Amino acid sequence: MKWRSTLVPILLGLLAVASIPAAGAQEASPDPRDWPSIVEKANGQTVYWYAWGGSQPLNDYIAWVSDAMKARYGVSVIEVKLTDTAEAVTRVLAEKVAGRVEGGAVDLVWINGPNFASMKENHLLFGPFAEELPDFRYVDVEAKPTLRSDFTIPTDGFEVPWNLAQIVFYGDGPALSSQPHSALELLAWAKAHPGRFTYPDPANFLGATFLKQVLIELSSDRRRLQRPPDDADFDRATAPLFAYLDALKPNLWRQGRVHPSNSAALRNLMADGEIDLALSFNPAEASSAIARGELPASVRSFVFDKGTIGNASFLAIPFNAAHKEAALLLCDFLLSPEAQAKKQDPAGYGGFTVLAMGKLNGVDRARFETLPRGVATLSTEELGPVLPEPHPSWMTRIVTEWQRRYEGR
Repeated sequence: MKWRSTLVPILLGLLAVASIPAAGAQEASPDPRDWPSIVEKANGQTVYWYAWGGSQPLNDYIAWVSDAMKARYGVSVIEVKLTDTAEAVTRVLAEKVAGRVEGGAVDLVWINGPNFASMKENHLLFGPFAEELPDFRYVDVEAKPTLRSDFTIPTDGFEVPWNLAQIVFYGDGPALSSQPHSALELLAWAKAHPGRFTYPDPANFLGATFLKQVLIELSSDRRRLQRPPDDADFDRATAPLFAYLDALKPNLWRQGRVHPSNSAALRNLMADGEIDLALSFNPAEASSAIARGELPASVRSFVFDKGTIGNASFLAIPFNAAHKEAALLLCDFLLSPEAQAKKQDPAGYGGFTVLAMGKLNGVDRARFETLPRGVATLSTEELGPVLPEPHPSWMTRIVTEWQRRYEGR
């Protein structure tokens, strides 16, 4: 998803001088520990879920969730499709600046990284609530500590994880016969096969993550990336990244003059035979596309030998959400073994679960064990090491610098 907006810093400036209390920073009501009351009050409410709308399989999954919530709990779910998550952040910011501390338009938002950091810092989130949800007990927080941390920022219960993501590459033909095993090998591959690879515009999260992947691989001090940069070490740390991108650019699809807008547009280039190598933040994307007849059955996925960036997708409730009870109920349903298994089905979205199989009963484990893995989906072992996200400020700055260098902004 896209994640930046020029309105956000403007509104943050207004918020800094506005005499508005930090309502909702530690909001106590409704109390998720009183779950029967949450279920009762949610009946008849409508959740406006602001989510990235750039994936039809994901939109289809949300439609299934909407039907289930209506049938079981009397809750209506309206997906508000975003191209830029900052649209939702900007709306909540504007409401707070205007003094609208209840009855807000956004009930639930799919959020990550810089947007979460901004909302948390400015007291725009309801909570903490996540670990009070009944089905949070199934979440694999012991083996996956990133489920409590968003781009190095502790979630502190203000976000609930609902999906796992990791960078994978997928391709056909020469991308498989001479598969690159690192960012440097990818550069060599692109030079040997000019025009047959590209990455999305970094205004989109997938394009930005590709930049971070290269930054991490070329960094001489990866631990430094876990803290905010200052001007001096930003320039020093990113010099190898931009030297790499300078060398890569003339070998990209259309010589890097344009970039696909998102993962769906990138996948379409593969389907149309314009490129042989692409990337995704969903390890099951290639399998799902093959199952839908959108990619050739010969396409396969792979990762770099020393690991690729991985993280969790989170959901958060704004401090002034109009329908908090229904939003809480929706978050809990999305953590249920039924909804998590449905999401992981490679015939649909294929997103990996955040649940620990050892915490489930036999019936719920079977929901996952009977799922096909997908012909192009790597096993957990094959996915290899997960590289941690840098601090969100690195993402913001490298994208801004990319736009200045390559788009003249």
